[in-house]
Amino acid sequence: MTKNMYRTHNCGELRSKNIGQKVKLSGWVQLKRDKGGMIWIDLRDRYGITQLAIEEANTSKEIIETIDKIGREYVISVTGEVIERYSKNDKMPTGDIEIKVEEIEILNESETPPFTIIDNSDGGDELRMKYRYLDIRRNPVKNALLLRHKMAQEIRKYLDEKDFIEVETPVLIKSTPEGARDFVVPSRMHQGEFYALPQSPQTFKQLLMVAGMDKYFQIVKCFRDEDLRADRQPEFTQVDCEMSFVNQNDIIATFEAMTKHLFKTIKNIDIDYNFPQMTYKEAMEKYGNDKPDIRFGMTITDITNLVKGKDFVVFDSAEYIGAIALENASEYSRKQIDALTDFVKTPQIGAKGLVYCKYNTDGSFKSSVDKFFNENDWTKIILAMQAKQGDLILIIAGEKDASLHALSELRLKLADENGLRSKDNFAPLWVIEFPLLEYDKETDRFYAKHHPFTAPFDEDIKLFDTAPSKIRAKAYDLVINGVEIGGGSIRIFNKDLQALMFKNLGFSEKEAQEQFGFLMNAFKYGAPPHGGIALGFDRLVSMFGGSDSIRDYIAFPKNNAGRDVMIESPSTISQAQLDELGLIIKK
Repeated sequence: MTKNMYRTHNCGELRSKNIGQKVKLSGWVQLKRDKGGMIWIDLRDRYGITQLAIEEANTSKEIIETIDKIGREYVISVTGEVIERYSKNDKMPTGDIEIKVEEIEILNESETPPFTIIDNSDGGDELRMKYRYLDIRRNPVKNALLLRHKMAQEIRKYLDEKDFIEVETPVLIKSTPEGARDFVVPSRMHQGEFYALPQSPQTFKQLLMVAGMDKYFQIVKCFRDEDLRADRQPEFTQVDCEMSFVNQNDIIATFEAMTKHLFKTIKNIDIDYNFPQMTYKEAMEKYGNDKPDIRFGMTITDITNLVKGKDFVVFDSAEYIGAIALENASEYSRKQIDALTDFVKTPQIGAKGLVYCKYNTDGSFKSSVDKFFNENDWTKIILAMQAKQGDLILIIAGEKDASLHALSELRLKLADENGLRSKDNFAPLWVIEFPLLEYDKETDRFYAKHHPFTAPFDEDIKLFDTAPSKIRAKAYDLVINGVEIGGGSIRIFNKDLQALMFKNLGFSEKEAQEQFGFLMNAFKYGAPPHGGIALGFDRLVSMFGGSDSIRDYIAFPKNNAGRDVMIESPSTISQAQLDELGLIIKK
């Protein structure tokens, strides 16, 4: 054994085949158990846990005195012989052996941790985030980071084999007016001027295509100053990709294949079919949102024309009436239905009420609007919905977009309550043919649905002058289990078409030149047809890991207020720094 070596093996690798070997291990003390005459210590490192055995009668006084000092999370080094464990533990990879301790050294002491470092910790989220370096010692977090690492390596390997090259793009760039709010960085050398942190490397990857790089990728940090939730962080990671001389089908085929590769290598799941494709219009009308969860049915049916004119003022005055059917739920109690009504009437959902009809197993109907609708009326409705006996019909009426949103949320709630969204079941699809432009009533202007560089369908270009809202984009989103995993588009590569796009977004020629002149100028020098996609790496990893929160798969995440409670960021800076930057803080 080499002198001064901290370990010959890690704490997860010793097995029965190592019995009789003299080894040296180092790690953290998970647990110490003194049973009177025998002391056991569970020694932990990144790789696993090995049990140490100390028989007091046959152990020196010095070693016993050292062991007496040891507490939880002490860092120690031990030398000893691998022996067969008397009481084996088949739940541990190292459970057939233990180490008969011959030497022990305390490498570093530890205060008592603020929470127990075990799989099911007693620490709350905020406490564990404050001591994230301790939290990472726990298996769930450690394994989440290992999964993240493995997925990143598989992505790099896959794309490298497909001739993609990884290129780093700048982090200090200029602010752009489209998209989310920028994080800005003041310049000391150019007082009064600011860098922005990139929301994505969009323009740079397009410039790389102009530069002839052909196939680019980057696993890259992006920054958006927006309100947070479980699947959103102020800084997040994208798998950012771009390709030249391709159409939409080429890109979809490439990244569908990569997604299948990840499912196979990471989850050992074979997906032997082409991902279904659904237009944006179909997704909105059948599922109420543009990232539909297709693991279950319960699609929305437009019954507006079937229920108008029955003297029921709620329906007669509504722009839209939509319905869903929950299978085998006609026995729902009034209390259960009232709870669903309360749910759809919450401010976040925004419906004014909920109409129900029980399609009983005997073929009869019982509804909350029996006064207005008879058996013949309901028969027409259930035929349109393809509902079956025993189903519960739920109906929402009102403004179309708001009603579809409410039905979408109700659909997901019912699926959760009835076990229809298993995390072990994966249902990917592509959503295509998004609108190119979105109209905002408050500002009375159009905005890009994705970004201003997305190409319209060739045959729709003429609609810029007459019906901009009807222009379809060559855009596509990868959706898995109701989560938008990634999105991309074929780009505009013609400077005249790009100028037309800027004009319709309300940019003057001068403003377009100031903001994007570098890209427009590049297009003058032979831009190839190109397109790309960006996958949300954090979301993809968390989905593979079976969590709804991306924070679990980020080493040092921010909380829901955008703060890092461990390093206490964001924070104030000194007056001297402010003076150097030429900044004055308003009080």
